Amino acid sequence: MGGGFRVLHLVRPFLKFLPEVQHPSSKISLLPLYGIHSTTGADPFYWMRVILASSRGTVMELGITPIVTSGMVMQLLAGAKIIKVDNSVREDRALLNGAQKLLGIFIAIGEALVYILSGAYGSADQLGVGNSILIIFQLCSASIVVMYLDELLLKGYGLGSAISLFIATNICENIVWKAFSLATINSGWGPEFEGAFINLFHQLIFRKDKARGLKEAFFRHNLPNITNLLATALIFLLAIYLQGFHVALPVRSKGTRGQHGSYPIKLFYTSNMPIILQSALVSNLYFISQSLYRFFAGNFFVNLLGKWKESEYSAGQFIPVGGLAYYISPPTSLADVAANPFHALFYLVFMLSACALFSRTWIEVSGSSARDVAKQLKEQQLVMPGHRDSNLQKELNRYIPTAAAFGGMCIGALTVLADFMGAIGSGTGILLAVTIIYQLFEAYEKERARGRSGFFGF
Repeated sequence: MGGGFRVLHLVRPFLKFLPEVQHPSSKISLLPLYGIHSTTGADPFYWMRVILASSRGTVMELGITPIVTSGMVMQLLAGAKIIKVDNSVREDRALLNGAQKLLGIFIAIGEALVYILSGAYGSADQLGVGNSILIIFQLCSASIVVMYLDELLLKGYGLGSAISLFIATNICENIVWKAFSLATINSGWGPEFEGAFINLFHQLIFRKDKARGLKEAFFRHNLPNITNLLATALIFLLAIYLQGFHVALPVRSKGTRGQHGSYPIKLFYTSNMPIILQSALVSNLYFISQSLYRFFAGNFFVNLLGKWKESEYSAGQFIPVGGLAYYISPPTSLADVAANPFHALFYLVFMLSACALFSRTWIEVSGSSARDVAKQLKEQQLVMPGHRDSNLQKELNRYIPTAAAFGGMCIGALTVLADFMGAIGSGTGILLAVTIIYQLFEAYEKERARGRSGFFGF
């Protein structure tokens, strides 16, 4: 431009008084942890990060683990009658909620300490006492924020729960990224696009041998492929289809003549809770096993819990190769199932049993058992035609425990099928995403039916 006067020059005298954000010297990740020296050490939560809404090296390092684990522990203690809780008493509910929050904070502190001592952020000597305390404070603060975001939504300020939203967002982001990522990775045969769809088009356009390129796009190893995406879509459709299965029990009002309705008992009666509880159990076992193996690799009991080795494809990623941690981890493909049938069988039995058990336990501790439902129906002056009020609980007992256990097993079976087929995001992740999105849709439809407008005014 010329050296003449321009209107913008009138702003020059004010520039030194106006604050300005300087460009960073390097790319900054979202809310990184302050005080860490590196994130190249062992990653105990690598396999579960998508499900736990966790992000390495950020304040969401622990994800939803503290709140899910504390909730699982308190609910199991209440269900086993170790602690007595009457959910109909407001003070008892408040005390249980407070105990769960307090336990979540202690779990966050403990996990943060293990991360620091295991060298996940650099050696303890490098970090120093000051940085270590600062890291623990940041991780605990993030966990507390997650707790209150969840409570905010659960108390009616939105739909669903913050935990569910974090999980669904993380899983969907992972699937979209692996389908359309433009990142290139050198797998030994030259650079390849990470995204399965992008790689498919690249192979078809630039590969001279189209047949080989198509085979590579559908069946390549160690990177997402089209077969993985098709398996993911199939599991999504199966899960959505099974969501519609239910038994509708007829009910009528005692107070209003002619008012009839139905009480639906779904196949997925406990929704995604069995898989959330199972994921929390496995993630904590992975965390403990990998941390112990780092320091006591030669110990018999530590090896019985799990043996680990660093992956040849990703630095800092450790995979279970023995012990209990190995047998409760999913096979990576159908070829892996054929090569290790006992591992596949053990994983199948574990998933079905754990999901069924957690589902049956959850109905007792969450206020959704036959006894609780019968009490709610009586309070609403609803009865089942042809049955006395005293027989209401007995009739519900024919359906609810069976739906809970069998529904939990179905969720476990879908998870195993997805893992065996190599679906993106793991079978657990896909089931969680489907059930969470379906729940949000149902909640939205209920709000509309009550006369409240939607998010966008319609």
